[in-house]
Amino acid sequence: MLLKDHDLLQIDEPYLNALGRPQLLSVSVKLLKDLKESRERLNQNPSNSSRPPSSQPPWVGPDVDEDDEAGKEARDPQENDASNPDGKGDQENQDQEAKEADGSRNPSPPGRKAGKQEGSPGHGRTQKLPITGEVSHRAEQCAACGRGFDEDATFVPRTGFFVLDIKLGNEESPGLDVSNEKQLYGDTICPCGHVTRTMPERCPPDSQWNVELTPWRLVGPMLVSLICCLSMRMRLSRPRIRELLSEWLSLRLSTGTIHQCIHEAGRAVSPLEEQLIEEVRKSKLLHIDETGWKEKAKALWLWVVVTSQVALYVIGSRKSETIEKILGTDFSGWIMTDGYQVYRQYTNRLRCWTHLLRKARGLKESLDEKPRAFGVKTYDVLTTLMEAIYQARDAPGEDLCETYAPLLHDFCQVCTDHWDASHEKTRQLAREFLHDWDAIFRVLEHPELPLTNNEAELMLRFWVISRKICYGTRTPQGSRTFALLASVIDTCRKREINAWVYLASVISERRHGRIAPPIPSAI
Repeated sequence: MLLKDHDLLQIDEPYLNALGRPQLLSVSVKLLKDLKESRERLNQNPSNSSRPPSSQPPWVGPDVDEDDEAGKEARDPQENDASNPDGKGDQENQDQEAKEADGSRNPSPPGRKAGKQEGSPGHGRTQKLPITGEVSHRAEQCAACGRGFDEDATFVPRTGFFVLDIKLGNEESPGLDVSNEKQLYGDTICPCGHVTRTMPERCPPDSQWNVELTPWRLVGPMLVSLICCLSMRMRLSRPRIRELLSEWLSLRLSTGTIHQCIHEAGRAVSPLEEQLIEEVRKSKLLHIDETGWKEKAKALWLWVVVTSQVALYVIGSRKSETIEKILGTDFSGWIMTDGYQVYRQYTNRLRCWTHLLRKARGLKESLDEKPRAFGVKTYDVLTTLMEAIYQARDAPGEDLCETYAPLLHDFCQVCTDHWDASHEKTRQLAREFLHDWDAIFRVLEHPELPLTNNEAELMLRFWVISRKICYGTRTPQGSRTFALLASVIDTCRKREINAWVYLASVISERRHGRIAPPIPSAI
């Protein structure tokens, strides 16, 4: 750059008018060169520079054609569709994973769906583990005469399967124990001659989910919970989870089975969303925020609603309908938000001052005199009022609205004067204050209320990093699974409950067709 900030601060319209033609031409040439260089820097993106793909805003679609499945696969390692609903792997999928691990992954031909192709032969499990236990699921009583069965009743196994699971250690015996139990179902013969047969329970089908809830699964509840922890909390892709389980626990599971486990957990906890929504609507103070999210090439938004005991996530469009499904239209509590206009329908709304301070600080650093003066004025007003609010919290009693009424009146006039300012950022900030005046300065009437939306932004921060790693999700079911598991995990963490033990209990209950146990209250 030819001109520095110190030089630009001195260049304004009167200065240019006072220059002669040669000097004006010289300054114009320097400004033109700097403008072109700035525009070239502004237009840099991952396709025309060395900037990483993660630098793209989340709402920007992929640079490849939508039919290019190779590009889609590369953008979403978390949602590997090479899943088999029966939990079986295939040699083609394993070869593909080996190539990826070696860094020599070959893209699929255009128009070819990733993963196992329809009609290709599958392969059963080749790993043979020692049996650590055997569980016989006998009938408790005769289905005909109602006589109760004791342990001596004749039991004839008819079907069975193996379940891999883990048991958590404790302070006396830390670590993980891997179990491979044989589950047997069959006939129990009553003295009356009737044969009562047991079969694995199944949760009623749900059209919104293509994964089944049943005990007839290779992976047990606690191992499913561990897989969810590795995926959601540790941000590992399906192939990396497969690698970890193989090398650390000597468990060889296909990426399809791992993918199925995560979605099964999402379906298992789906009824808990109603509990969380009910608790949110009863809360007196909510922190709400949203950030961009991509579902394949579709631009969506990840919303979070935070209370002192709940963190609820929803992936949907950035429209008022999304937030209305959570809060309804008659929510009467306080909500702390940013300046997005869909929140204006709620009366008791608070505005985050951190956003306003950032914008004011940006104008303070402007190279134009008028925007800089407005930024200084705005920043001084906000910092003065913030200091007064903090003092009022320590020593309540002062009427801040009355004390600072002249300051607010003067600042309102300043914002009105800049309603049609030629500088875009100045104009936008002035109108933002006037549109949300009551929401911004309502905290002067209630100094005990929060000034920032940090609660929601800190909750989103972790998942924003996950989004940069996995590039979002690929299917509506994947999006719903992500939001549901994130809600349960963060709600348990807010209540200081072990999320993974609780998740395993929910999966176990739901596999047997029972209702999901509610999330316990804080300890």
